Order: sequence, then structure tokens, then C-alpha cells
Amino acid sequence: MFSFIANVFGYLLDWLYNIVGQNYGIALILFTILLRIILLPITIKQQKSVKKTAKIQSKMQEIQFKYKNNPELMNKEIMDLYKKENLSPFSGCISAILQILIILSVFWLVSKPLTHMKKIDANIIEGYKNEIVQENGKISNYYEIEIIQKKSEQHEDVKINMNFMGLDLSKVPSQNLKDFTVYIIPILYVISSVFSIKLTTPKKSKENSESTSNEMDMTQQMNKSMSFMMPIMAVSIAFVAPLGLALYWFISNVLMIAERILINKYVDSKEEK
Repeated sequence: MFSFIANVFGYLLDWLYNIVGQNYGIALILFTILLRIILLPITIKQQKSVKKTAKIQSKMQEIQFKYKNNPELMNKEIMDLYKKENLSPFSGCISAILQILIILSVFWLVSKPLTHMKKIDANIIEGYKNEIVQENGKISNYYEIEIIQKKSEQHEDVKINMNFMGLDLSKVPSQNLKDFTVYIIPILYVISSVFSIKLTTPKKSKENSESTSNEMDMTQQMNKSMSFMMPIMAVSIAFVAPLGLALYWFISNVLMIAERILINKYVDSKEEK
């Protein structure tokens, strides 16, 4: 499935790459922007759901406090409340699954750009791979990236310009630990993730904390865990993946922050009217 989605993404990325004068970094940024625009309706729906859920927290906490000794009745009352407010308790889960699906598909795309972006025949790629193994005795796990690095000068078909603002987007941080430039984009991603988490984590009011114990419903716990786990997972993968992936995540994060601010303002102004 990831390979199929990466293949579809590859058509779009290659089209953008040729439009912008064969600059992989700019193409990735435009690809990220277009992907966020395509996902905008889902983002708006999710944001509305989050705001609605925040509004019924006091009612949910009253139910949790009232029926804390009767878990079955508590769950039934919470589900009835969701139905009454036309909310799905699994909306956050669906969004998280979609994010993971896209993250892994983009990972496939930037790891194998010759297959998914340039659409080069597997036998040709295998031939270049064997040449490098014969010359060096080994080849990295990201053999398509290594083919681009070592064969693009002699073979135009595998050439992808991965230089972006002085950074080589083909480099893998874990393989270039002494090169400080490989840490720039991942660090920017971490900073944007911290800002994003602060933006999306609701502040607990005194009223809510006094009316209930420290209990949180399963959906709240899952959403809170995902907001922390996604950046940790992303940084872990970015450390062992080509820098192009970290660039995608950083730009995606910046756009997500902007979306949340604008959508919140739009929803709030609509509610005021």
C-alpha cells in the first residue's frame, strides 16, 4: 500500500521538479503545500471536532465523576453525549491513521526516488546497484540515493538535483554524524513540533480540575499521546532517512500550525455570528 501511494505521489513530485527547473528541495516544498491543500477539508472537519470536543469536556467530566464507580454506565452516558453532539469518539484516531499512512508513503518516496519519482525500470536500477557493489564492495540500504550520488555525473537518467540552500537533501544524518548541516532541518522540525504541541494542548481550567479526579477518557488520552508520539517517531525516522523527508515534515508542520491558527479564527468568528 505504501509503495502504491508513494508511486502516485511520485508523479506529482516529478511534475513539480520539472516545472521549477529541476530543484528537488523547492519541488518537495510545493508538493507539501499541495498535499496540505488537498487534505484541508479533513483538517477543517477535524479542527471543528476538536473544538466541539473541548466544549463538552465539562459535561464529560461530570459524567465521569458521577459514574466513576460504574464504568459501564459511564461509557454509555459518554457515548450518548457524543451522539447528541453529533461527534465521533474515533475522529482523532482516523486522523492519526491517515497521518501515519502519509508519513510512511512519503518515506518510501524519498527513499526510492528513482523508482517512485523518476519511474526508472527496476532492472536498470539493479544494474547500477551491482556496479557500485563491484566498485566499493558494499552499498547502503538507501541504494537509490547512493546511485544518484555516485552515478548521476555519468548517467543523466539517474540525475536528481538534491542541493537546496547549501544543504544536500540526499544525506542521511546517521551516516554523516560529523556534518553539522544534517542537523539543521531536524532541529527546525523539533522546534516547530514543540510550538505545535503547545498550540493544540488545551489548558485545564480550575473548575474542571476541582469537579473531577485525574481521570481522562480513552479518546483524550489517545489524542494527547499521539500529539507527543508523532514528533518523536518522525525525528527517529528522520535521523535514519534522507534529509528530504525531514524537509517535508518541517514544511508540513509549519503549514499545519498556520492552518490551525486560521481555522480556529474562522470557526470562532462563525460561532460569534
